[in-house]
Amino acid sequence: MMRLSYDTAEALVYDPIAPNRMATRAVLYTLGFRKIETVPTAKAFGEYLRKRPPDLALCEMQGADLELCATIQALRQGGEGHNPFIVIIATAWEKNAALIARVVNSGADDLLLRPFSTALLGSRIETHIQRRKGFVVTTDYVGPDRRRDQARPSNAELFDAPNSLKMKARDRLTPEETAQRLELELRAAREVLNSEKMRRDAFQACIQWRLMQDKIAGRGTAGEELRKIAGLAGAIAKRARAADFDQAVGWCESIQAAVEGLELGVDRNASMHLLGHAALSLNQLFRPESSPDESLREIDATMALIRAREAEKLAS
Repeated sequence: MMRLSYDTAEALVYDPIAPNRMATRAVLYTLGFRKIETVPTAKAFGEYLRKRPPDLALCEMQGADLELCATIQALRQGGEGHNPFIVIIATAWEKNAALIARVVNSGADDLLLRPFSTALLGSRIETHIQRRKGFVVTTDYVGPDRRRDQARPSNAELFDAPNSLKMKARDRLTPEETAQRLELELRAAREVLNSEKMRRDAFQACIQWRLMQDKIAGRGTAGEELRKIAGLAGAIAKRARAADFDQAVGWCESIQAAVEGLELGVDRNASMHLLGHAALSLNQLFRPESSPDESLREIDATMALIRAREAEKLAS
């Protein structure tokens, strides 16, 4: 196997404790990294990722895991920074279930327990170069595929995320060559990310509309669902405008108008009808391969699963 070379790869280290920060830097230097930046705050870490994305980022989770996981999640969603696909290794002194769940759901590539040896960190970095997991896009997650049961049915398609660390360390591209290839791969990967996010968010808007119907029929309030629909429509509209997808923007604006009408209490029946029509039309726009009846059956099937889970919770 070709020996990896890290001399042109850029690494970023965040740790609030200066001696630990320097220790991690020393380990990376021993592995062959020469371009290593360190930052002392979680805020500085996030700003660096957005403004000057490295090839590899290591961040210490203890004490700031909520902020860091939110930063990583925002980056992976494609709304922050030029490169959402940086190799990110989180570190921690103690692995508890809540921390593991937050890191996994953030989209980080790895979680490494401290103290770690040079050999262990080197092995983990090599894994993310040679055998990095494919990325998946779901309604609320973008990152390495975390499915434990590979036999479990899923319509989430995997794609290979651009990996500038691999380009430099294994393929031995110069920084200039890496920048050219990365730009091409980022363009293609961003198209996959944006189109899949819009498709899934549009489907989720339909689900939230149906949940609203259930609550209203049961004389409950549906403020949470209304808030989620507004957020989904706003996110889709932002991506659609960037892609010059005017038809999608139009349906998002109809959803937002319906939401506003419901919030103001203006003709609730008409507003609910407009909301449903716009959400279903937007969903169909991103699923041209399915007929309207097929899309409705998929929504009904998802709602049946949600209702069954709610029934189980009430029974337990």
